[in-house]
Amino acid sequence: MGVLEFQKLPVNTLVGADWKTFKGITQGQTIGKGYKTKYQLTKAICRLLSCLKPIQDRRYDKRLKDQAINMEPVFILGHWRSGTTFVHNVLAHDKHFGYTTTYQTVFPHMMMWGQPMFKKTMAWLMPDKRPTDNMELNVDLPQEEEFALSNMMPCSYYDFWFLPQNMLEYCDRFLTMKTATPEEHRMFRETFLKLIKISLWNTQGSQFLSKNPPHTGKVKEILEMFPNAKFIYLMRNPYTVFESTRSFFTNTIIPLQLQKISPEELEKNILEVYTRLYRKYEEDKKLIPAGNLIEIKFEDFEADALAMTEKIYRTLAIPGFEAAKADIAAYLDKKKGYKKNAYKYETRTVELVEKHWDYALKQWDYKLE
Repeated sequence: MGVLEFQKLPVNTLVGADWKTFKGITQGQTIGKGYKTKYQLTKAICRLLSCLKPIQDRRYDKRLKDQAINMEPVFILGHWRSGTTFVHNVLAHDKHFGYTTTYQTVFPHMMMWGQPMFKKTMAWLMPDKRPTDNMELNVDLPQEEEFALSNMMPCSYYDFWFLPQNMLEYCDRFLTMKTATPEEHRMFRETFLKLIKISLWNTQGSQFLSKNPPHTGKVKEILEMFPNAKFIYLMRNPYTVFESTRSFFTNTIIPLQLQKISPEELEKNILEVYTRLYRKYEEDKKLIPAGNLIEIKFEDFEADALAMTEKIYRTLAIPGFEAAKADIAAYLDKKKGYKKNAYKYETRTVELVEKHWDYALKQWDYKLE
């Protein structure tokens, strides 16, 4: 158990942003009355740490900027709470994969220097379990890269954690990128490529493994960067996804937000974002070359994770399953006692899901359990 409780953090994760990004996210935005102390403290630490960013920039330019990488990264897609973390953790036990670590998501500009010192401090402070679902937390564990991107550029969908009143605007600009400017498209590609190179260098992987729900809305953008990218799309019972997402967002936003959002507004936004993300993915998946996409129900993966992992490798022609099989199986054996959150759907939950997400229930053949 870390020294700090997640929901009582005195700062938010923007402490690890560079100063240009911090200003780009917060300039002109309304900071809520009850959040100004957190904002000022986060701002002060960010400003201080940003003075150190040029050290990494010089090292990156010298060592990695012009380095070629495997152009067939593997992307784990799906709406939040669709099981992407579990699948990510399973595949990450294949040592040929490289990924973004939890430490890197908070301090992406302190990777190529000073990492041991900062990582040790972060490990001492952070909790060892995710407060929302009891999943393990560790500075070296794989993490979704959107948290890192939100500290590297001012056009990440996860800016909504800090400024939740802009959630739907950020959905169209930074999640599906339907209203993104040419400069925002350029910034995403440039920043993401930099993140991948540093992630591979840090974990000594040869093929990048991405787990990032926001990428579900960027399939077209990703294919323009990596035409032969591989995609794993996870589906999960929408009733479970709704209740789990509402719980996850409600709990996670508390220590990060710099302005208020009512529970009713957050719930309304969750319902709408799901629809926009679903439609964008369904529109863009037609662009994925044959053999480069596998769609899986999380319930099937959970029932026999090893067999489903082998199926993923074979379907997508990913190398290395036999070499990684023993490590993956050992990890799965350790997880057998893990207890998930149990969901008993409220009548209101059933009504909302059937009213707003009936298309997903029908397409994926999910029924009320």
